[in-house]
Amino acid sequence: MSDVKDPQGTAPAKGPAEILKKSRTIAVVGISDKEERDSHKVAKYLKSHGYRIIPVNPKLTEVLGEPCYPDLKAVPEHIDVVDIFRSIDAIPGIVEEAIAVGADAIWMQLGLHHDEAAEKARRQGLAVVMNKCMKIEHSHLGDS
Repeated sequence: MSDVKDPQGTAPAKGPAEILKKSRTIAVVGISDKEERDSHKVAKYLKSHGYRIIPVNPKLTEVLGEPCYPDLKAVPEHIDVVDIFRSIDAIPGIVEEAIAVGADAIWMQLGLHHDEAAEKARRQGLAVVMNKCMKIEHSHLGDS
């Protein structure tokens, strides 16, 4: 698969498996410090499988032993994937921030879908996954 943008300037189509295989640093936006919440479970799973997790939640200071940042702009390192666990109405703003910080991909978790924000991200060269769980998709990869 080529990583060259198409003539319309949109990002190349990358599927969930390719994104997971090529990414190492994942900012989890809307992460909870409550172990029973999906955002916490997914982040914990990804961390246990070798990914660098960057918690993003303005109400918290630390999650899973990692410093928690108030927003994507405060993260001091490159972000491969922005994994979104927020309400649909928050997605456009998160996508704007992801574009501004130079993230490589947007991942909207299971139940989240925002076509307009996804199209904007793709036009700026970001890969986009919607309505899929990173934990479930990773489990389909086998030994990764």
